[in-house]
Amino acid sequence: MSTQISLKSEVTEELSGNRLDQIAAKLFPEYSRARLQIWIKEGSLKVNDGIMKPKDRAYLGDLLVVEAELTAEEAWLPEKMALDIVHEDDHLLVINKASNVVVHPAAGHSKGTLLNGLLHYCPSLQELPRGGIVHRLDKDTTGLMVVAKTLIAHASLVNQLQARTVSREYEAVVQGVLTGGGTVVKPLGRHPANRKKRAVVEEGQEAITHYRVLNRFRSHTHIQVKLETGRTHQIRVHMAALNHALLGDPLYGGRLQLPASCSKELAEYLRIFRRQALHARRLALIHPDSEEELSWEAETPEDMIELMELLRLDMHPEQGK
Repeated sequence: MSTQISLKSEVTEELSGNRLDQIAAKLFPEYSRARLQIWIKEGSLKVNDGIMKPKDRAYLGDLLVVEAELTAEEAWLPEKMALDIVHEDDHLLVINKASNVVVHPAAGHSKGTLLNGLLHYCPSLQELPRGGIVHRLDKDTTGLMVVAKTLIAHASLVNQLQARTVSREYEAVVQGVLTGGGTVVKPLGRHPANRKKRAVVEEGQEAITHYRVLNRFRSHTHIQVKLETGRTHQIRVHMAALNHALLGDPLYGGRLQLPASCSKELAEYLRIFRRQALHARRLALIHPDSEEELSWEAETPEDMIELMELLRLDMHPEQGK
């Protein structure tokens, strides 16, 4: 089973002079780099009606046109998995993702991903770009994700994300005490030394994060975060850049710092809380078919509730007696 797709986009000034496969990955981010390279090599992705190689350069104003057959990717194997489905209709799914779940198969994670579970639940997703997944959450981030069930819904959701009209709100617990909210505007790109990390880099992609304080504890702060852009690790890198890394973050959090004279219970819990304290709490978008504005919320996960209760008791130890 396959689906015919047609795409077109012009090379922007920002991308001019780069390799064709790199440009295509930026212009058509809903498709994997491997798939785009195959389309280039077989002539399904042309530039100004001509066939080029993936490493060839394209320039400002060049027109990339894709006329291709979208077939299933063999590596995507269905697997039975418990899914917390918040909403489902003929056009989309909204999932409340658990922690310790990788969203999409990649090197080292070919099985046990959310996509594998989605394909078992809804086999027709095999025919969609990236199995209908239009945005991601990190492995240990919990909360809401939307998944397209049709090509029309997929195109609509991708367009909404690119236009920044999808509202994504998170809650997090960060190290240190923030005096107030604010906005972080710092470009993000690959870390110069660690390929697993992202970093604030001058030539990186635009990244904008808004945050406000919900609760303050002795040595931590509970915040609400709203994304204006959606870069990899954006909240984690931006908060670390403010010297307020997410509590428990194994990549950006640094060494564990226990609050002075904290309770034994809190110290033990902080030692075992080894994921970033980040939860995608609210999601709002325009429905691809009805054009109705919809929103969903996912309650704070149990591990973060327990964490914040211990942090609260640490401020008023007499309440825990």
